[in-house]
Amino acid sequence: MPLESLSIPSQTKPAKGLLVVLHGWGANAQDVASFAPYMMLPDYHMAFPNAPFPHPYSEAGRMWYSFPETYSFQSSAAFGDQPQLRESRRQLVDWVRSLESTTGIALEQTVLAGFSQGGAMTLDVGLHLPLKALIVLSGYLHAPIAPLLSITPPVLMVHGRQDLVVPLAAAVQARERLTAMGVTVDYQELDMGHEIQLSVLKLIKSFIAEKLL
Repeated sequence: MPLESLSIPSQTKPAKGLLVVLHGWGANAQDVASFAPYMMLPDYHMAFPNAPFPHPYSEAGRMWYSFPETYSFQSSAAFGDQPQLRESRRQLVDWVRSLESTTGIALEQTVLAGFSQGGAMTLDVGLHLPLKALIVLSGYLHAPIAPLLSITPPVLMVHGRQDLVVPLAAAVQARERLTAMGVTVDYQELDMGHEIQLSVLKLIKSFIAEKLL
C-alpha cells in the first residue's frame, strides 16, 4: 500500500521541480505542509507523506520507526536493521520513485527534505536515489550509509545549537561522515532549538533556487 500523502501543485505549468518533505517523530504530513506558504516556492510541486506507523503517544501522530529507551542519535550499524526502519525505507523508496509518473517531474528534479527523524530518513533513502538535492533539518544518521551512487546529491544540513532533542553532536557526526564519503554538504548551525524557524525556510528557498535552476 502506498504512503498516504498531501500534495500542493505548483502555480505554474510546468513546475520547476518537486519538493518532498518528511515529518518528524510524532508529527504528520499536515504539520510540515503548514510551512509551505512560508517557503514561497509557487513554481514547485510539493508532496508530504505520512510515515507508515502510528505514534504510541499521539492519536494524530505518525513515526518512521520507534526509538529504544537508550537511543542516543549516534549512528549505529545494528540500528539499520530495525524492522520498522526497514519497512519505512522500503515504502518510502517505492513512493518516491512513483512520484515521477504521478507528477510528471523527474527524480533528477526532485529535492527530498526531512525534519528530525524525517531528516534521518532523508539521508538513509535519498543518498541512494538520483535526486537533485537533499535537505536535513535537525537530523542525524541513524545508521552508517551503504555504498553510494557514483554521483550523490548535495546536502543542506541545518541544526540548532540549542537543540535539546537531537544533540548538535549528532549533526556534526553526520556531516563528518558524509563529507568523508565525498558528499557535498552545506552545513549551517543556527541559534535555535529543535524547530523550524523562518530563517530555516529562507535557507531552504535559497538552496532549492540554487540547485533547481
